[in-house]
Amino acid sequence: MRLSTKGRLAVVAMIDVALHRKVGPISLAVLSRRQRISLSYLEQMFADLRRHGLVASTRGPGGGYGLGREAASITVADILFAVDGPSVESRAAAAPGEDVQRCATPELWDSLSRKVVEFLDSVHLQKLVDDQIALGVQLHTEPLKRPEPVRAVVKPSRPNAPNSVFELARFGIAS
Repeated sequence: MRLSTKGRLAVVAMIDVALHRKVGPISLAVLSRRQRISLSYLEQMFADLRRHGLVASTRGPGGGYGLGREAASITVADILFAVDGPSVESRAAAAPGEDVQRCATPELWDSLSRKVVEFLDSVHLQKLVDDQIALGVQLHTEPLKRPEPVRAVVKPSRPNAPNSVFELARFGIAS
């Protein structure tokens, strides 16, 4: 199993989606702003997460992503496998005639890899969400909307010149 930056960011994004699941679907733009993760990077990750059934998408205005199944049934290993895939470790078998005295430790690394997968498979997304709440993470109770554009109030200006013959007298121009 590979532990990459992409995998770590996917876990962070999934925690955010799970934390705010009661608000409704979370748009990737909102998630990008909140977690400071590139939008294009999130799009790639969420395509993989959706393919593996970890998130579900909702189209249209107010759409976005929500959990594909309960947070208690999603493990960190599920998330990492979805975005990084299973690791492909190529080990070349010792060819005849090579140095047989060379220390080969594939069993050690296989055992370590199994232990890492077992540990990550025992950590559920719901536990991570509960830990974040216990740490006092601020939850957004309303969906983040686009800010309304600031519109300047323009008062109509009155010209400082007469606009008719009758106003000429008012301005003192008529004799």
